[in-house]
Amino acid sequence: MAAVGDCGGQQAADGSDTYRSPLASRYASPEMCFLFSDSCKFRTWRQLWLWLAEAEQTLGLPITDEQIQEMKSNLDNIDFKMAADEEKRLRHDVMAHVHTFGHCCPKAAGIIHLGATSCYVGDNTDLIILRNACDLLLPKLARVISRLANFAKEQADLPTLGFTHFQPAQLTTVGKRCCLWIQDLCMDLQNLKRVRDNLRFRGVKGTTGTQVEHLDKMVTEKAGFKRAFIITGQTYTRKVDIEVLSVLASLGASVHKICTDIRLLANLKEMEEPFEKQQIGSSAMPYKRNPMRSERCCSLSRHLMTLIMDPLQTASLQWFERTLDDSANRRICLAEAFLTADTILNTLQNISEGLVVYPKVIERRIQQELPFMATENIIMAMVKAGGSRQDCHEKIRVLSQQAAAVVKQEGGDNDLIARIQADTYFSPIHSQLDQLLDPCSFTGRAFQQVQRFLEEEVYPLIKPYESVMKLKAELCL
Repeated sequence: MAAVGDCGGQQAADGSDTYRSPLASRYASPEMCFLFSDSCKFRTWRQLWLWLAEAEQTLGLPITDEQIQEMKSNLDNIDFKMAADEEKRLRHDVMAHVHTFGHCCPKAAGIIHLGATSCYVGDNTDLIILRNACDLLLPKLARVISRLANFAKEQADLPTLGFTHFQPAQLTTVGKRCCLWIQDLCMDLQNLKRVRDNLRFRGVKGTTGTQVEHLDKMVTEKAGFKRAFIITGQTYTRKVDIEVLSVLASLGASVHKICTDIRLLANLKEMEEPFEKQQIGSSAMPYKRNPMRSERCCSLSRHLMTLIMDPLQTASLQWFERTLDDSANRRICLAEAFLTADTILNTLQNISEGLVVYPKVIERRIQQELPFMATENIIMAMVKAGGSRQDCHEKIRVLSQQAAAVVKQEGGDNDLIARIQADTYFSPIHSQLDQLLDPCSFTGRAFQQVQRFLEEEVYPLIKPYESVMKLKAELCL
């Protein structure tokens, strides 16, 4: 009899009978998944052992060209089953792969990992992968900014009701609101580029961080880093992981805010994310157009934001030159942070390439609120026509309360302007009411702000990514 909760069934050849991270199996891009794969990781270990051997040979150690060539020829010849069996026997992942590499490189077996520590391959590989993962994210983030910049430019002068506290406020424009989103993402792009460029190689350090300087410098250059840490313990300082994941967590906050706004606007029917012809919004309610892409971004962004707690605690708990309680944690949080960031950027690009605006709905909502906003303009016009500000203020106060009662108690439309038109007191400005109620007169310099922001800040920032700007974002699921 099956245990409670036992699904039963046979083992599936496609792996569907075992847990797989949805980030890898459902959401993230193949290129980001590959970066955090075993193939990429252990191939990089072998590359690091090759670089070490080449540098040691140059510095005079008895390493032959034949040994070097044998290592080069077997960088991708990884027997993962042998490595797993060796790790089970030795309980040491690095030594398991030393033996596995040595098995296919019998002539070089004796000099593989010569003079190195486990952190030589482990930490340096992590830094290479972090650098390359940042290089994958940067153009994706630039493309999101570019798509939103196009949208902001198109909608720069479309008046819309602004909200503070999610209560009607003054007017802004759809493009100006989008620039608020873009500004946050621009900060994320700058911070991600800064963190990527500040990454330093651990290099070739001993078990407590001592070094042979020339060897350290040679391998650092081979790995493509401009500099290595001068000071390390056995590991590079785990504050590096804090800096990297802080930037990604901040990106998560930006995306969550953007997609929350889009979800709220979808509820107001003013704007929608892409909705495909055969897409189903609800299994029970056929009319639904749920913003599933934005909801996915919010859901995964929350996960991304929480991951910063892992490196914070890891860095604070490293005893002296190092402890090993960081390893299992870092295997999870570093990969998940980048896979999650990759997913939300792919999804947000897809959203930003198909945003739909409904100007008529926006206009109707403006007309419901604009009469109240226009009262100050009406008072000023009456004063110019010879009226008393105090008398006009009292007249409008009474009429505004009456109009508000119609909206709130009777469910009717805002009829304040009709009341003003019917009141002979306001006859001196009746002919000016259309002009006084033009929504464009309430948006201030929003249009000019959009133009200046895009030209001065956005376009120069994303210019280095022009060569990859045309790539489209497709969602698998």
